[in-house]
Amino acid sequence: MTFPVSRHAALSSLALAICPLFAQAQNATEPVMAAVLVTAARAPQAAADVLSDHVLLSSDDIARSGAANVIDLLQKQRGIEVTRNGGPGTSASVFMRGGDSKQTVVLVDGVRIGSSTTGIANWSALPLANIDRIEIIYGPLATMYGADAIGGVVQVFTKRGSGAPAVSAAIGAGSAGMLSADESVSGSNGRLRYAFALAHEQDEGFSATKPGNFSYNADDDGYRKESASGQLAWTLGAGHEAGLLFMHSKLDAQYDAGASSFDARSVQKLDNLALFSTHQLTPAWRIRLQASIADDKAATYANASATGTSSIDTRLTAYSVQSDVALGPDLLQAVLERRSEDVVSSSTRALNAGRDTNSAALSYSLKRGAHLASASARVDDSTQYGSKSTGEFGYGYRITRSLRANASVGTSFRAPTFNELYYPGFGVAGNRPEHGRNLEAGLAYAGADTEASAVYYRNRMTDLLVSTAICPVEVATHAFGCAYNVNQATMSGWSLGARTRLGHFDLRASADLQDPRDDTTGKQLVRRAKRHGDLALEYSAGALSAGAGVQLSGKRFDDTANRNTLGGYGVLNLFASYRFAPDWTAVVRWNNATDKRYELARTYATAGSQAFLGIRYGAR
Repeated sequence: MTFPVSRHAALSSLALAICPLFAQAQNATEPVMAAVLVTAARAPQAAADVLSDHVLLSSDDIARSGAANVIDLLQKQRGIEVTRNGGPGTSASVFMRGGDSKQTVVLVDGVRIGSSTTGIANWSALPLANIDRIEIIYGPLATMYGADAIGGVVQVFTKRGSGAPAVSAAIGAGSAGMLSADESVSGSNGRLRYAFALAHEQDEGFSATKPGNFSYNADDDGYRKESASGQLAWTLGAGHEAGLLFMHSKLDAQYDAGASSFDARSVQKLDNLALFSTHQLTPAWRIRLQASIADDKAATYANASATGTSSIDTRLTAYSVQSDVALGPDLLQAVLERRSEDVVSSSTRALNAGRDTNSAALSYSLKRGAHLASASARVDDSTQYGSKSTGEFGYGYRITRSLRANASVGTSFRAPTFNELYYPGFGVAGNRPEHGRNLEAGLAYAGADTEASAVYYRNRMTDLLVSTAICPVEVATHAFGCAYNVNQATMSGWSLGARTRLGHFDLRASADLQDPRDDTTGKQLVRRAKRHGDLALEYSAGALSAGAGVQLSGKRFDDTANRNTLGGYGVLNLFASYRFAPDWTAVVRWNNATDKRYELARTYATAGSQAFLGIRYGAR
């Protein structure tokens, strides 16, 4: 689906299309079914009371999205752009509100994940089949989660057991040898609640690189992914519960490493384990304790030589105590945390290092009639970068029962990665954290059949860590430049979203009009567009559901000098499901139906037209 010079006009039209939906929504009087979010305040909170800009993806939303993996799902959401070095098994990055991929915190069931060397989560290894819902919170949440929560926070939740035993299973096949299967069981029995899930997927793929890439190889690059997740919780007594949760994922993915016949591949493992307990000490006072370990292990096999194999392992160990005190409709919260990061590298000994961070945070959420407010502060004290303080204040006013105005200001920071600190010839041990100051305001509407939001934000970054051509320090050991705090950047723009139900039709639209800019050079930040959006229409009647979605993006640049352009694109996706018997559903999707050729990273391929057919028993 090609958009020539009218591509920008298409995105502008998409933004204008949202306005009538928002205007129409003013006449609705009944609120939508109450949703609850946990991430914004680290405690259950009605969506109508969440001041932060957010998106909640339920299990049904994920099933209807037609997405084959987490990256494809996030790419459809407003405020988010993605890049990937080839097919679904290759390395991927997520940009929120024009921010860097290192400026996003990722949690799985409250456990932080990510690599301390690269600074990003292993998105490709996350198993979509094991995910029950996803909460996306936009803007800085450093007072809640500490370092790196600048562009936002993405929290993934696996299934939680309750009620009678429920079983779900699915199997499917598609283009390029794609096969997938998953099964889950969940429920509760007296004091015990449980949920377990297993999943497998594989794909023969396509060549990750294109001619012109220094690593080009024409062979197909496929992957295999196996995962398991689970939760167990035991009610100790009235108001007291203890349990554990885990997630394991192993991704074995091929990649291109030149014209050699050697089968270059990477094997990546994610392992999370957490023990937790909650204690309702009084009707108004609740305490939660948690201890967790998150391992991010990556091994690469680039060639048959002794030096062709390397591995880098990150272990994040965390302990937290959280106290929530209800003061009438208000909430007073205090958090103490300790997080340890440890890296072991087989090939780069300089990266074998660690750092510990002790944190204390205090927040207060207020509800008074039409007024909502929140204030929070946090101190993070690190053995590597010292003490950093952050703060946030937000205010909301209910203009009507369904329409609310919001405004907030907050500070944040990003800790240097171990690569930026210690990698030989690149890292500088004296590098400092980046600092952010965000201001935003907007309107949010939630009616019976319509939701809409419009948010303007401006996030100013200082001490930006960039790769310099000439290193300002340690020149003798950094002949080809280094990572250093030299630049400033501003991510600003409008994020618009709307969803409405018209009879049997569900219409969703989003548009982001942004200016992600390096203020020092005046250039557009790498691989981020000034305009991108999504439009989807779904028809549901009885046992049948079918729809179409279009993803749109303007041009981007693949380099800091803005010389290498990545063209804008429009991708059409089709999906349908049919419940042919009680508890049985057939699913079909046709992604990139027009076989659009485009790039998310220069000289790296993206998937062409792909079809998938699957059958599911039980609810997702």
